[in-house]
Amino acid sequence: MNLTLRVWRQKNSSTGGQFVTYKAKDVSPDMSFLEMLDVINEELIGRGEEQIAFDHDCREGICGMCSLVINGIPHGPHKATTTCQLHMRSFKDGDTITIEPWRASAFPVIKDLVVDRTAFDRIIQSGGYVSVSTGGAPDGNAIPIPKDDADKAFDAAACIGCGACVAACKNGSAMLFVSAKISHLSLLPQGKVEDARRVLNMVDQMDAEGFGNCTNIGSCEAACPKEITLDNIARMNRLYLKAVLQSKLS
Repeated sequence: MNLTLRVWRQKNSSTGGQFVTYKAKDVSPDMSFLEMLDVINEELIGRGEEQIAFDHDCREGICGMCSLVINGIPHGPHKATTTCQLHMRSFKDGDTITIEPWRASAFPVIKDLVVDRTAFDRIIQSGGYVSVSTGGAPDGNAIPIPKDDADKAFDAAACIGCGACVAACKNGSAMLFVSAKISHLSLLPQGKVEDARRVLNMVDQMDAEGFGNCTNIGSCEAACPKEITLDNIARMNRLYLKAVLQSKLS
């Protein structure tokens, strides 16, 4: 396949950026999207030009690093698929593909397609830790947990923190991410001890990082490569309201 790529190039967060057009020739449909960019970068190196900076790590859909907006959609056209698992057979010969970084004020561009997502790390840190002794794996398996709660906790824990939910939201809201991290502990007995402190601290940190409010549109759920659901946001809101009321009455 021969493709035209419109790639966002930006030197750093303090400078403006612009789209630069590249021609991708003889692209194999079996290449992943990131492998296609690797080939482009090899050609740029051969011509003595600067490579396109983009994030990547596991390339197995697990780490959440492959943060690209492809033709206006975080992670590209396929539902529940990370950029690293997107293959070039998803496009047609002659297509023009526009590639941008996550667009959110809380995710400033570091360079080209790479953004700073350390705001997510600070939100996680603000949640603290589980204080009860959970023992080893056999001890965990000995604690009776309703199957429905265990399934919901597992689904929430599947969040890879890629930030596609933020990139898809017109308000740049991080509520799907934060609610998933809160839910996967709050649904289990080991995590209930710090329920109130955790939700208050993480929501406060989310606001401090400059993420917007939930739009109730659901674009975050649609863009999530791990299919995290809006139910988690509803659960987080209930926990937050309960924690605020408890703090006022105590």
